[in-house]
Amino acid sequence: MPEEYAKTEVAPRVLVVEDEENVRDLLLTVLAENGYRVDAVRSGEEGLRQLDQQLYDLVLLDLNLPGMHGLNVLGAGPALQTDAQFIVMTAFGSIDSAVEAMKLGAVDFIKKPFRTEELLHILARAREELELKREVAQLRSQTSAGVRAHLVGKSQAMQRLYGMIERVAPTRANVLITGDTGTGKELAARAVHELSGRNRRPFVAINCSALPETLLESELFGHMKGSFTGAVQSKRGLFEEAQGGTIFLDEISTVSEGVQVKLLRVLQDRKVTRVGGREPITVDFRLIAATNRNLGELVEKGEFREDLYYRLNVFPIRVPSLRERRDDIPILAQHFRQRFADENGLEPPEIPPKTMTRLMSYDWPGNVRELENFIERAVIMHAGARAIPFEPPGQRPDPERNLLSRAREEKWDLERLEREYILDMLEQTQWHQSSAAEALGISRRTLYRKLKRYREQGILPEPHHVALRM
Repeated sequence: MPEEYAKTEVAPRVLVVEDEENVRDLLLTVLAENGYRVDAVRSGEEGLRQLDQQLYDLVLLDLNLPGMHGLNVLGAGPALQTDAQFIVMTAFGSIDSAVEAMKLGAVDFIKKPFRTEELLHILARAREELELKREVAQLRSQTSAGVRAHLVGKSQAMQRLYGMIERVAPTRANVLITGDTGTGKELAARAVHELSGRNRRPFVAINCSALPETLLESELFGHMKGSFTGAVQSKRGLFEEAQGGTIFLDEISTVSEGVQVKLLRVLQDRKVTRVGGREPITVDFRLIAATNRNLGELVEKGEFREDLYYRLNVFPIRVPSLRERRDDIPILAQHFRQRFADENGLEPPEIPPKTMTRLMSYDWPGNVRELENFIERAVIMHAGARAIPFEPPGQRPDPERNLLSRAREEKWDLERLEREYILDMLEQTQWHQSSAAEALGISRRTLYRKLKRYREQGILPEPHHVALRM
């Protein structure tokens, strides 16, 4: 085996997606003889299934496949293979398709028919680039404080999020961030930017839902003087402002059909034309979009363009809701407590065990943003006090409002009602387990088992956070 193909001790794994049997067999033979581990499939659908099940270093992808076109495979593949190098194979004369593939993230292309030496040289070059990317990613992961500077949490859900951000940040891939309102989607986008090679260039963010269509179009693409009433001078759009950096489009699901068409054209051509202008302007940017809605469902309803969706959804990242990572609530609460005390020059009141338990059992429909607002208000309201009491966010304390009333209003299930009743009884008995068990009509062992289950579910802090008395 030639020395240039023997870069690593572990043989690189290659996926061949090719419908022509003779070409597929030839590639299997040539690649195996040159030290590659090879899998081969005959359609785009099979290719995506294989990419979902196995990690690959290199992907040889034919564009003219039966059924799903190779460009559609390329559009979805990087989301499953975050650092695999995609090399497309195309028939002689199909240069336009090859160029389109390069825009979607392919690192190289080869025209059929090809010589074995040419193929092996392209694969070797792709491997060198892959190893360099992995070295850079490793260095960034070792100094990934940038992610933690924006996002707070140590739960498994957050560790997965950090991993996704660190994997995609060094690449050119478009990123679609999803998650409920208040989970921190813009913070995740900023973390991607900070860990990328574009971090010295601008991060430009815009909330697409905050502007009407005509104004949004002007903000994104810019306008020429006199192009509409009030355009007293020419203005650069945000794509131009983000030159060399990252543009973040929040609430992308609210964009109108007309703006969607123009966005698609910008993503394809990497050029913008200002409103009222004629000359296209070349732009270099990395796009990150975010939404709290399911774009796939909107596509099925005809409310969002399918071609734009696939352009945006190259690398999907989901930010977990706060109820999915309750273990992070004590960390977040203490972080916000100290931050707002420092910002306002106040002595931060403590968060007592009873309050922390309530913080962890509350569902936080507004997610991290709601918790942040609650702690800020509590720090200001209880400045100088010893501790922060818990009052459900958005509600005024009402001594007449019992658990059953809250359960009806908030539509609790039976398990939630039981849990809240147990926690309420523990508070009334100052967390004396024997007294609480007696009042509840259950044994202390049964109460212990229930509290243990709440901890395992992340609803109750660990014992060092709650002073349970026997």
